[in-house]
Amino acid sequence: MRNADLFLGLSVADLLTPDMLKTMAEQPIIFAMANPDPEISYDLAKKVRPDALVATGRSDYPNQINNVLGFPFIFRGALDVGARTINDDMKVAAAKALAALTHEDVPDSVLKAYDLDTLAFGPDYLIPKPFDPRVLVWESAAVAEAAIRTGVARKQIDLKLYREQLASRLGHGRQVHRHIINVARQQPKRVVFPEGEEHKILRAAAQILEIGIGHPILLGRPEIIEREIADLGLTFKPQVIDPSQLPSSEVNPENSKHHVYTEAYYRQRERHGVTIALARERMSTPNIYGMMMVHEGDADAFLSGLTYEYPDVIRPALQIFGTRPGTERVTGAYLVIVEERVFIFTDATVNVEPDENTLAEAAILAADFASTLEIEPRVAMLSFSNFGSSQHPISQKVRGAVKIVQKRRPDFNVDGEMQADVAVSLELMEERFPFSQVKDANVLVFPSLASANIAYKLLHQLAGALTIGPVLLGMGSPVHVLQAGDSVDQIVNMSAVAVMDAQGR
Repeated sequence: MRNADLFLGLSVADLLTPDMLKTMAEQPIIFAMANPDPEISYDLAKKVRPDALVATGRSDYPNQINNVLGFPFIFRGALDVGARTINDDMKVAAAKALAALTHEDVPDSVLKAYDLDTLAFGPDYLIPKPFDPRVLVWESAAVAEAAIRTGVARKQIDLKLYREQLASRLGHGRQVHRHIINVARQQPKRVVFPEGEEHKILRAAAQILEIGIGHPILLGRPEIIEREIADLGLTFKPQVIDPSQLPSSEVNPENSKHHVYTEAYYRQRERHGVTIALARERMSTPNIYGMMMVHEGDADAFLSGLTYEYPDVIRPALQIFGTRPGTERVTGAYLVIVEERVFIFTDATVNVEPDENTLAEAAILAADFASTLEIEPRVAMLSFSNFGSSQHPISQKVRGAVKIVQKRRPDFNVDGEMQADVAVSLELMEERFPFSQVKDANVLVFPSLASANIAYKLLHQLAGALTIGPVLLGMGSPVHVLQAGDSVDQIVNMSAVAVMDAQGR
């Protein structure tokens, strides 16, 4: 063991003694994989040699080396290309894929599964976690590529398309996610983030650059952002602007348009009690500054809300941008993915007590949003009654909204009023109301904000539904709102939605 760099064991417990470990070279690598008890315990190895990189086969210590990271994914890649054998090149490719994956930012879902706040490549993270869903895509694709390269594959496949197919096997939610990402990739846009100093925003910005869906612009203090990026183990260099610094400041030479935004904001709001001094003051706040960047064409989309209350984002956005041409109202929608089914819920965030015209507009905007996701909209206007079974002002309001939508947009199917269970059950609808134009609805228009908000949150918490949103529909510019508890994945998803929105302007 003297001056050895690596100990690789798959034998019996306690074979490697502390005295032997002490004789090894600096920063030795200890792979003690005997199970259930390793050749030397993780705690003892780190106590004797704090500089050691230690891995075991145990799940209760960092760096678990386990066949669960190898066999299913190697077989998957081999089978998908019809490989005649599994050769050493394919196994080496699997190992290299796992090694490369540890240098990527770790998804929040993995951190949550292991009750961790952060995880980055280093002594305690040399190998991906078994619950990391990305292992399937990275490892199987690498194995398939190696099989093709070494001539043992009987099928030639498009590796880029294969990676997409692997991702889709993780569930329908992943398919929708991949569609949004792929559309955003086709024409990346500049997305401004007012909360540029937040850890989740920084991690999301790194992923946005890496997967190529946009160009993040971070608002905040450059020295803070630079330090946080280093602490998180990220390596990207984003565009950073500090709204609190005036253009003449040497600290922030990029911010040369501060006065332009101030003048534009003042002209827009001068008849609403805003003086030039107040405009200048407000321009030092990241939210207003970021919106004016979009207003003046220096950014394409705006995303905020992780540390702001919802009204503090949407109110100034409506003041600055108003509604989209041809649209009288802004509504809020959520993508809700339950097992293999995808729904759009509206209005869950903006209009508290909508009248029939607002309900109709919400239905039209949600149907158009579904079409951008390549989902054929089947729109159900929900209530507590079915097709006139209860004569009440609320159900009559919903019935009136149906007529407005049918008159304005005969190009998609809409019906109601109907109860939620009937709307989503093909069997119930065909049995009880076979005349309905909508069966197995996927766009659900709720009669009030309360009902929509309650429904999507209950599904998320009790049924584990994947939710993406809120997506603001009908806004005058691509402005979207995050929520306080959003994960990095959710921020990336919303960024892709914002990019898609900007593409369609």
